[in-house]
Amino acid sequence: MDTPRQLERATRALNEGKFAECAAICGAIVAQDTSNALATHLLGLAIKETGDLQQGEEWLRLSVRLDPARGEFHANLANLQRRRKKPRQAEQSYRRALELAPDHRPAKRSLALTLNDLRRAEEAEALCREMISADEADAEAWVLLGITLANLQRLADSEAAYRRAIALDPDNRVAHHNLGALLSQMQRPDAALAALENAGRLGRESYELAFNQARALLELNDLEGAEREFERAATLQPSNLEGQLQLARVRYMRGDPKFARSLARVADANPDNVNVRRLFAEVLWRAGNLSGAEAVLQDLVVRGLGSAQVRSTLAAVLQEAGQLKEAESFATEAARAQPADGVIVEILVSILLSRGHPEDAMPFISTRRALSPDSQAWLAYEATAARLLDPDRYRYLCDYERLVQVYEVQPAAGGWSSIGQLNAALREALAEQHKFRSRPLDQTLRNGTQTPRGLLSDPDPAVQAILAAFAEPIEQYRRSLDVDSQHPLFAVNRGLSRFTGAWSVRLHREGYHVNHFHPDGWLSSAYYVDTPPESDDPRTRQGWIKFGEPRYPVPGAPAEHFVQPKPGRLVLFPSYMWHGTTPIHGDVPRLTIAFDVKPD
Repeated sequence: MDTPRQLERATRALNEGKFAECAAICGAIVAQDTSNALATHLLGLAIKETGDLQQGEEWLRLSVRLDPARGEFHANLANLQRRRKKPRQAEQSYRRALELAPDHRPAKRSLALTLNDLRRAEEAEALCREMISADEADAEAWVLLGITLANLQRLADSEAAYRRAIALDPDNRVAHHNLGALLSQMQRPDAALAALENAGRLGRESYELAFNQARALLELNDLEGAEREFERAATLQPSNLEGQLQLARVRYMRGDPKFARSLARVADANPDNVNVRRLFAEVLWRAGNLSGAEAVLQDLVVRGLGSAQVRSTLAAVLQEAGQLKEAESFATEAARAQPADGVIVEILVSILLSRGHPEDAMPFISTRRALSPDSQAWLAYEATAARLLDPDRYRYLCDYERLVQVYEVQPAAGGWSSIGQLNAALREALAEQHKFRSRPLDQTLRNGTQTPRGLLSDPDPAVQAILAAFAEPIEQYRRSLDVDSQHPLFAVNRGLSRFTGAWSVRLHREGYHVNHFHPDGWLSSAYYVDTPPESDDPRTRQGWIKFGEPRYPVPGAPAEHFVQPKPGRLVLFPSYMWHGTTPIHGDVPRLTIAFDVKPD
């Protein structure tokens, strides 16, 4: 056998995509000479390309053992390890490759990605800047820096890095795509869509491109276009859970009675795919189809596929259906299997409180509070348990008379002569945003709609004017707080105020908010743009905001504080406080703006 010529043939076949031919040639060489490192390595690369990643990795590992001094062998092994979700092993292999070949830029670039995978973005940034220092025209290094800075939440710097990459390489599809995804995250959908369209012109369609285009179109209120692109994304990757979820969400909000049909097809075609079927059940649950959700989850349990997550989701469905004893049983099993999973433990705690067992819930709450002292969720559960076990602690956390404050807002900028004039402009501006027919699947409103785009970047002058008008009430609220390092609200009252989100909700006939807290806030709000006439009646309290009542009923914990809504009124309160609204029964909508604030 002319081994060098055969290796040339194998290399040519690999480069031409003839992976079976390459594997056959290299297999014959290795059968005669088990020490041939190059044939072993090419065999691993070819087998990997046929889809057998495990066998491919084993052959690549063997080639490294046969010839440990070849940096490209380590780099190729690292690439496969990263593809197989083994970032720590990949990091070791990339570093070994760079020890042997310090100028191997592909290995450096991939190492930067791996460090991002490992959530070590600061190290990744240093490596990116090292590459850029060596070659400022390296567009790929600028793209990697953009990825890294986005992971560090330095979004403006990330945008600048992507734009630098595009200036160096105008045809860099990844840079255009990543810039578009970033701009969508920054709530600049027009610019995002333009960047994504550039990416589409530069290469073939992909799930990521379709998904991000859908997000931008959704923020632009192009509901039909958003559904079309989410559907395209789901077609490209049918088993991608996020794509299927977003497609179902948009169809649900558009009033489609068969909103989950795409996800249902995938779930039916993959009866043993636990994650897909659990997502299908969760979507049914969120839409109010409790019996359908329970049937899907019970089927998984009966067939021996009842993971901790499946049992926990089933427990939540049973809790909503009022089957508390059965719910506690499944929730307890799930928490025993995954005691470190905060979502699973939260469902168990909620059920224990609903069953009137705060003393059983409190150890879980204390553990989670110690792990996450600033978690608004666990503060809410602590307050509920304390209400039943330690009234003094409850009043310390939930002094409604002091901590729920009401302000009559006045325009601060924009030339508005009165709050009535500003609210009239807001009604008109927000009408353009409320185009869905139904609520988001994962939000707390019922019989209403929510704006798909956050208001913080909304360019409408009325929206920006009302956000500016909130600044003074927020600061008044903050100045009213005591200095108390032990109180979860007071202790972090320092720095500048920073909006973390703002949105609008319009409730229709029989509309209301389910009791909830705001997990991503510190200070939360309700501002009333328009209220129905029945809200004026203090006896019926229709459309009033209420405080103190948990999401699911807890014995001895009804709502105990109410605030009347009025146009121009702003209510501020701690984000951990349970709050909801009483339903409205008339035909006039109730239009609000809500936001969350944190000290920066």
